[in-house]
Amino acid sequence: MLHFWRKGLNKLNFETYCSRICTKEMYKGQVTIKDIAKELGISPSTVSKALKGHRDISPITKKAVKELVDKWHYRPDPIALSLKGGLSKTIGVIVPEIVHYFFSTVISGIEDLAYDSGYHVMFCQSNESYEREVKAVETLLSSRVDGILVSIAKTTMKFDHLLEIREAGIPLVFFDRICDEIDSDKVVVDDEVGAYEAVKHLIKTGCKNIVHLSGPQNLMIGRSRKEGYIRALNEYKIPVPGKNIINCDTAEEARIIVPGLLRSANRPDGIFAVNDLTAAESMKIIKQHGLRVPEDISLVGFTSGMISDLTDPTLSSVEQHGYEIGKEAVKLLIARLEGKGDLVFQTKIIRTELVVKGSSLKQ
Repeated sequence: MLHFWRKGLNKLNFETYCSRICTKEMYKGQVTIKDIAKELGISPSTVSKALKGHRDISPITKKAVKELVDKWHYRPDPIALSLKGGLSKTIGVIVPEIVHYFFSTVISGIEDLAYDSGYHVMFCQSNESYEREVKAVETLLSSRVDGILVSIAKTTMKFDHLLEIREAGIPLVFFDRICDEIDSDKVVVDDEVGAYEAVKHLIKTGCKNIVHLSGPQNLMIGRSRKEGYIRALNEYKIPVPGKNIINCDTAEEARIIVPGLLRSANRPDGIFAVNDLTAAESMKIIKQHGLRVPEDISLVGFTSGMISDLTDPTLSSVEQHGYEIGKEAVKLLIARLEGKGDLVFQTKIIRTELVVKGSSLKQ
C-alpha cells in the first residue's frame, strides 16, 4: 500500500483500488497476516495494529485492511495465538453421547457460559467407547486446548489417558460421570439422594416389590443410585433381595430383561430405572403384556427430560438439571485457567428434584 500512497491517488482511486483487490480470487488454505500485508504493500505489524484499531494507523489504512480481511475470510490462528499469549481461549469437552437428552442439556450449559466468557468449545464424543475416549484426549491435547471437561464412558476402566491431561499441565474438570482415582475439580448431582427420594415415593404409593434397573457399577452414578434405592428400602424395613437389582441401563437390555420380570411368579409392582430411556422402554413392554401403568406396576426414571413427557402415561423421574451442571463445570475450569480458583480441588453438587407424573400416581 506504500506504493499506493506514493502515487498520490485520491480517495476515489483508493476505493476503486479496494474494489479491485477485493474481487481477487481468495487465497487457498489459511490466510495469514503476511498475505494481507503483501497484497496491500504494508508491513505485517501494520496489519496487526490496524486489526486492533491502533491509533497510530490511519483510518484509510484500517479500511483497506478490514475490506481485504472480510473478503478473504481471514481468521486468527488460535494455535499461533496460544503460543504468543499463553491461552487459545478454547475448551475441550468429551461426552459419552451427544444425542442423549441429558448430555445435550449439559452441552447447552457449557456452550452458553463459555461463549459469554469469551471461550470457544471443541466437542468430542466417546460413544461409550474407552478407545474413542483415549483418541479424543489425544485430539484435544494436540489442538492445544486450554482446559478439558470430561464425562467418562461406561467402558472406561483405565485412566492413564486422563492422567496425561494433568501431567501436561492442562486443567481438568469431571462432570456427571467422574473418576475418583484422579484429583481434580468435579461437578455431580446428588444421585444417592435422588434415587432415595424416587424409591421412597414408590413405597409411599403402595409398592412393596420394587426392582432397580441399575447402571454399571464401575461408574459412581451407578453405585450411588443403587445405594439410594437400598437406603429407602432399608428405612421402610423392606427386604432387598439381590435378584431385584439388575444391571440394565439401555432400551436394548430392557427388551431382554423386563419380559422375564413380568413372567415371574413374584412380579414387581414397582420399577426404579437408572435412566428415563430404560424406564420408557420398560413401560412399553409392560403395556404390551397387557398390564397397566401405574395400576399394576409403577415406574420412576432418572433424568426428567423430553422422554418423560412423551410416554403414556407421562413418566415420573428425577430431574438432574443438566444445564446447571454444564455451567458449573465451565465456571470451575475458567476459574482455574484465569487463576481465580481455590488451590484445593472442589466438588460441586447439584441438587436433584423428583418430578412426579402419571407413571406413579395411583388413583
